[in-house]
Amino acid sequence: MRQARVDAERAAGARRAGGGGPRRAAGVQARDLKGLLADAFPMPASASVPGEGPDDNPPVRGQSSKPRTPTSSKAPQAATSAEHFAAAERRPGTPSSTPSLFPGESPTGPTAPRAHSMAAPGRDSELRRTFPAFPARAFRSPASSASPGSAADARFAETWWGNAWVTALEEGALDAKRLARGRSYAEQGHVDAITVTPGLVLAYVQGSRPRPYRVQVRLRTLDDADWARFLDAAAERPGHIAALLDKELPQGLADCGVPLLPGPRDLDPHCSCPDRGHPCKHAAALCYQTARLLDADPFVLLLLRGRGERELLDALSRLSATRAARAAQEQEPAPLPGVRATEAVLPRRLPPLPAPLPVPPHPEQPPVYPAAPGGPDPFALDQLATDAAARAHALLSTGRDPVAELTLWQDAVRLAAARPGSGLTASTRALYASLASAAGRTPAELARAVAAWRQGGLEGLAVLEEPWDPPAGRFDRARPLLLAADLPAFRPWRNHLTHPRGHVQLRLGRDGLWYAYESEPGHDDWWPRGTPDLDPVGALTGLGTPNGL
Repeated sequence: MRQARVDAERAAGARRAGGGGPRRAAGVQARDLKGLLADAFPMPASASVPGEGPDDNPPVRGQSSKPRTPTSSKAPQAATSAEHFAAAERRPGTPSSTPSLFPGESPTGPTAPRAHSMAAPGRDSELRRTFPAFPARAFRSPASSASPGSAADARFAETWWGNAWVTALEEGALDAKRLARGRSYAEQGHVDAITVTPGLVLAYVQGSRPRPYRVQVRLRTLDDADWARFLDAAAERPGHIAALLDKELPQGLADCGVPLLPGPRDLDPHCSCPDRGHPCKHAAALCYQTARLLDADPFVLLLLRGRGERELLDALSRLSATRAARAAQEQEPAPLPGVRATEAVLPRRLPPLPAPLPVPPHPEQPPVYPAAPGGPDPFALDQLATDAAARAHALLSTGRDPVAELTLWQDAVRLAAARPGSGLTASTRALYASLASAAGRTPAELARAVAAWRQGGLEGLAVLEEPWDPPAGRFDRARPLLLAADLPAFRPWRNHLTHPRGHVQLRLGRDGLWYAYESEPGHDDWWPRGTPDLDPVGALTGLGTPNGL
């Protein structure tokens, strides 16, 4: 301050020493003195800045609209100042601790002004965040930039909350032309680093003059009751917290009854330029660039409303933990399965079991299974269902399953023998091949075993496959009985009695019945025939070939 006064006195003495110098030189010295005093004593944001020409701001009521033509001696100085600021603007992270450059002290020229910037990363904290200047956007046609918000492809912001901020700006503006100029400034990168604090956005905006303007936009902060409602709404749904962590603002969270987004008259801009428009183009440029900040991080909006990101996340974490603990306390513990030990050892009399239902007279008929291309044989499915119903009926009636003790081969023979019909049709051959393959036998062996099963059941199959030595008695008395019936003497072997011609055979089963077999003479290919009988002669008479014996 003292140095500024000394410089002012020296400038005044030089002017007095000049005496009757040219008025042009006096005007130049006067403007230099004004610039020196403007840097030494900064004016408030709402005060007019002397020396700003009408080419930067429209005329204000009560001011002359006649333009002031700068002298030729100042034109090189203005060009030098513009180049100096452009170089400073290309370095948006320049800290605010750079020494102030008064006129005559710049290394780039004797009259280059100070490069203003809000960038001071070292001063940032939870409630103060500084963002570097955005680069200039790609060129847009004048028609798209002259009517902001007129079409979906001309929207300035990229998110719905960023566009809501722009809508509040445009609906509250009094002059669309100032908005168009401000949007053009924002797209051309005229806004320097932006500092955001609770209720305030600050930045320097470069206009058409060398020295930028100090711009601020105020927004009302939320009170404690509004923050309580906001935190309750965010903690109510985990998806809201996840969206905030992903730098997104859910629509439902913005509609929770708390005015997060500004309305048309909520933005309060202030600028150091002489324009009294609402807003001026410099304030509009800052508002447009703030929308880009909101696109990248919605926590900037929450900081504007009064609280920082870490404070909000800590509060949401505590609130979520409190709600989870309260819910766990209110929830009753689930009952343990089973019976308590005191009840289990308590003596008690059980009620009698209800009487069983009457047994059905016969198994029910299974439903009809439709044929499907590539599906199982419906006739085989019907047979399996019928067999299962018969076994279930026998188990319910007698309490035992006669099929449960059968081997795989015996059960395969039983299933094949239960298939109705006679003759080896195509479907029967397919069934025989499948069952024989599952049991490890051939279809011919299965066919012979089926004949034995149909002749005498499980005992008939044993007679076919298991020769045995019968005790003396019934087997020895069979030969005299055959001779008494005028039959030739049969050759004995174990439990077999074979006709001398080799085409008829009798086999004694363990059940005491005689089973008749036939074969081609001399081939020893025996197949069960007839019906078993206690009398060997009766078993032969069932063959139906008395003359051949």
